[in-house]
Amino acid sequence: MVDTTLGKDVIRVKNLLQMVAFTDGAQWEATSPKVQPVQITLDISHDISRTAETDDLVYSIDYSSICKTIVASCAGEHFSSLESLHDYIRDECFKAHQEIQQLGLCILRPRGLLYPAITAIQTTATRTGSSSHSPDERLYVSNLEIRTIVGINECEREEAQLVRFDLTFHRSSHRRYAFPFRNTERRIRADVAKSSYLTLEALASFVAQLCLESLQDDCEYVTVKASKPSALICAEAPEVEITRTLRDGELVPYTSEDLKIDVGVTSTSAPKSNTTFQIGPDQLTLAGGYAQSDDSKHLAAIAIGSNLGDRFVNIEVALRLLETHGVHYNRLPEDANVTIVDTSFMYETEPMYVTDQPKFVNCACMIETNLSPLELLTLLKRVETMVGRVASFRNGPRAIDLDILLYDSRILDTRPVDGRTSEDLEGHLVIPHPKMLEREFVLRPLNDMVPDYVHPVSKRPIHDLLSETLSKQKDPQVTHKVTPFPQYPLSAPLSHGETSHLHNIPHVPPTATYWKFPVSCSSAQRTYIMGTLNATPDSFSDGSVNNTIPAALAYAQSAIQGGAHIIDIGGHSTRPGAAFVSADEEASRVVPIIQAIRSYESHTEAQGPESAAVRHTLISVDTFRWEVAERAIKAGSNCINDVYAFTGPEYPVGQTGKAHFQRMCQVARDLAVPVILMHSRGEASANKDYSAYEYALDSRGRGAFVEGVKIELGGKVDAAVKGKGGLRRWFVIVDPGVGFSKTVEGNLEVLRNASSITGDKATTNGSRNALYGYPQLIGASRKSFLGTILRQPDSEGLYAGRETQPVERGWATAAAVACAVQQRAAIVRVHDVLEMGDVIRVSDALWA
Repeated sequence: MVDTTLGKDVIRVKNLLQMVAFTDGAQWEATSPKVQPVQITLDISHDISRTAETDDLVYSIDYSSICKTIVASCAGEHFSSLESLHDYIRDECFKAHQEIQQLGLCILRPRGLLYPAITAIQTTATRTGSSSHSPDERLYVSNLEIRTIVGINECEREEAQLVRFDLTFHRSSHRRYAFPFRNTERRIRADVAKSSYLTLEALASFVAQLCLESLQDDCEYVTVKASKPSALICAEAPEVEITRTLRDGELVPYTSEDLKIDVGVTSTSAPKSNTTFQIGPDQLTLAGGYAQSDDSKHLAAIAIGSNLGDRFVNIEVALRLLETHGVHYNRLPEDANVTIVDTSFMYETEPMYVTDQPKFVNCACMIETNLSPLELLTLLKRVETMVGRVASFRNGPRAIDLDILLYDSRILDTRPVDGRTSEDLEGHLVIPHPKMLEREFVLRPLNDMVPDYVHPVSKRPIHDLLSETLSKQKDPQVTHKVTPFPQYPLSAPLSHGETSHLHNIPHVPPTATYWKFPVSCSSAQRTYIMGTLNATPDSFSDGSVNNTIPAALAYAQSAIQGGAHIIDIGGHSTRPGAAFVSADEEASRVVPIIQAIRSYESHTEAQGPESAAVRHTLISVDTFRWEVAERAIKAGSNCINDVYAFTGPEYPVGQTGKAHFQRMCQVARDLAVPVILMHSRGEASANKDYSAYEYALDSRGRGAFVEGVKIELGGKVDAAVKGKGGLRRWFVIVDPGVGFSKTVEGNLEVLRNASSITGDKATTNGSRNALYGYPQLIGASRKSFLGTILRQPDSEGLYAGRETQPVERGWATAAAVACAVQQRAAIVRVHDVLEMGDVIRVSDALWA
């Protein structure tokens, strides 16, 4: 362990065994000095040439006398640390033996920790006048054995295996306190045991990071050796050795010189034609590789993927860190700015290239930034590290993957010219991303946001590239859109793996479950069922029926037994003429019911499994108030269902509605919950004039209502998703508002053509359909327009018509529900879950 390069010749006293009393304890904390063994090795730099010529000991070092000095130094003394023993022996040797000019000293403590690990200190000291000085120290923790999951083989992922660590800590001897051997060992042991890495390299880097972050100024750099004794049959072990330091807050290899980065060759060529696309309220024109609206602002597309751990949490944490610049990473310019201005839908996809790994969740975002491409790449790597990405084999699993796909219309390649045919991009940046044209999971998210953007190299729009990629697939990938639902209420304290260690970003809740939808709104799909629980005394259909906790729990249990996937709880009636209810009163109606569901226990043992189903069922809160939404979610709701699409009941929307909109968006985004945005125009029974959209009428005089929903709800959805502070697109579900601000014929038109509302066809006035691709909820259950139809006599006079109460409209609801399923509604909202569940299941089978 001692460095033998102290001088030309060395005289060594090797492994002198002594029993020494320490007051810092041995394996356990001590209240009095405890004697334990130490091994002491001295290296004395001394020219032995005259001794060799004369064979006379007078020209050498009397190592016997030095041993006596050390023994005398240790006898009857007790020491507060390994360092204090070291300093005492060093000083005594220099004081008693003037012939020693340079001394290497290593003291090893084989029983210094609870587990069989060795601690040691090593220095080189030089006499200076009457004193001695050690310019640097090395401290060791050796033979530290921990069991953990590490490896890429299936058997290595099933059972923890032994990993052996040897750690060397390098620090200046101007120490301020004793080295914290015990606390360092405890932290390493605890965190490594909970880790699960694929490679020994990543595990070694993780340990180096732990050591340097916990020791801070007490360690300049650390060397970590990690080995797996059980991995190889014909060798003792594979071993990785790394030396790392923290430079500007980042773990980097320790070298004597600053790292140099070769960025290769940059090309600023770009297509001659301009490409324009809409981002929120601003329009930017891309030409010549730069955003022309402001030379300091650039638009970039970032691909995001995850297939390890809680994939949805990893992605949300990454996005929040991206906008806080890796929590204000000091390797970036002081004025660094990154704003997410749009997001794609989220997709669950099969792994590509290396197929024996978990499914990926993929999406993308558009950002506006003043960072250069290389600065942006630095930030993305920082975010990946903070989220928890570790080194893995190529195209292997990862907690998070962030790639720059596009940057304005720029073309950039930092690889050397002779290496540009290589697929290995490690350490380099190529824009546009060279693999994007063959990857459906990249092109689909881009097509959600910028379908008309012209690829700078192929000179073709994204939607064409996606169509071509899909047409070339021999075996189409199994791809679904997905919407994650967070788990609330949050547990306290936060469990391991949650984001409590990330500062300056709102906490991201764990995922309760997620729903799958087909990538095309015209494709067959499973229809999710939403049960309706009105905790009100005056709802149009079931007021005062379920507004007590026992009744609400009974409804929840029956709804789940009937197949409900989510229960919608409301405390404010939207019935025309309903009494005003304050936000506090509304919250007092819904929050206790949510809490009762989350703590539900059945009264019979036979219903035990059903109790868990009730407790864990998804809940949406039906409210248009941000205060109620926030309280309901923190109590246990998983989703917001807003009949006014975040603008409030004010119609037309004025300044108050715009402020309300921003606050609702902030609550939904901070809490990371899905939202259902419905089309309406204030009070449900009012504002039914759609004459402004008569240009969309077909030969039968239909089309104005569908056009109106597309444009009006589409405008609100665009405002919610795009621009600074926008919602993630994958969290938005749309509702065309059957029964709200529409005539009977208008409601029928919307139902008949619901699939076109979220279809890829543009609006009649030629603008793109802003609702394209969104999952759609339809709620026609017991609505008054059904009662109006049932009141009307037929033309032959065989049916005179009849008055019906809402609860008597079950069969009429069934017809509307069947139509909604035929129109590919993703979710159907009903009151009578058991009966309508049957209708939905049969309809699913009919139109599969």
